[in-house]
Amino acid sequence: MRDATLRDVAELAGVSARTVSNVVNGYAPVTGPTREKVEKAIKELGYRPNVLARNLANGRSGQIAVVVPFLDVPYFSELLQAIIPRARERGYHVLIDQTDGDPAHERELIRRGARAALFDGMIYSPLGLAQEDLAESDPTFPLVLLGERSSNAFFDHVGIDDVEASRAATAHLIDLGRRRIAAIGDQPYPTGEAAQLRTLGYRQAHADAGLPVDESLIIQTPRFNRADGAAAMRALLDRDDPPDAVFGYNDTVALGALHEVLERGLRVPEDIALIGYDDIDEGRYANPAISTISPDKDAIATTAVDRLLMRIGSTEPLPGIEVRASHRLIARQSTLGRTPRAE
Repeated sequence: MRDATLRDVAELAGVSARTVSNVVNGYAPVTGPTREKVEKAIKELGYRPNVLARNLANGRSGQIAVVVPFLDVPYFSELLQAIIPRARERGYHVLIDQTDGDPAHERELIRRGARAALFDGMIYSPLGLAQEDLAESDPTFPLVLLGERSSNAFFDHVGIDDVEASRAATAHLIDLGRRRIAAIGDQPYPTGEAAQLRTLGYRQAHADAGLPVDESLIIQTPRFNRADGAAAMRALLDRDDPPDAVFGYNDTVALGALHEVLERGLRVPEDIALIGYDDIDEGRYANPAISTISPDKDAIATTAVDRLLMRIGSTEPLPGIEVRASHRLIARQSTLGRTPRAE
């Protein structure tokens, strides 16, 4: 049985061969319904583009890089699990690098740009870089930024509205009647943009409700991990006036805080309500399950891959754009309590 061809896909989808090529290669925008028809036909026929031949003709490697600060942070590993199959569908292999948030390493990756011949473009989530570092990047190198780094005129940026998401998380706790809400994860330094945006959203929720912010309840952490969340929670519980709720700047921070609250014999959410951020798998299966802000990881992954391959395939420089993926608040047991099981 012969392999399916691009023309076979075009015939099944009822579109031109050029349209199929545009969907596969990201050379030009294709409307949603048409893209869906083409992608359905590709899956039905098991079509695989001859990427090797195309790359050899264009002098490309057929590989893209995805660079994240930490592979042990569940959000990044879950995001990679969404990026890799999308790149594979488009005929690309994925190289993965971890920077450990080291500014020197992250800066070198930006400066090397097109000189890094191992891959054709990069999806990049830097942690240790400030905005001025991005200005030193090679504007001709295909690059898509993730997270809270705004793009410059040359590169795309894909993320969610962190301020609005954090405002919603805090407002959820306020709506439940909580008034001493701690925020764990602030990072008031040039590379702490994610934390700063979440602190801003926390403040906005208080302002919207006409409530003052107790500055002593905004707790700084070096990283967004369980250990730092637990340490911050211990300090809060040692106070004479502990909080009645906690907004953790990601789910691992919230999980660390949850561990300490339960270790002290306190109840969640009766004594202290907890909400996190990122909707990682571990948070869903915690006991109690963690309420969270859930970013659309599939949309972030798909958009990042599509925009990167569009840049790789373009013969002219493309202007940088900001893409905001959707998010939603998922309220679980850590803020709402347990619902009785039906008999």
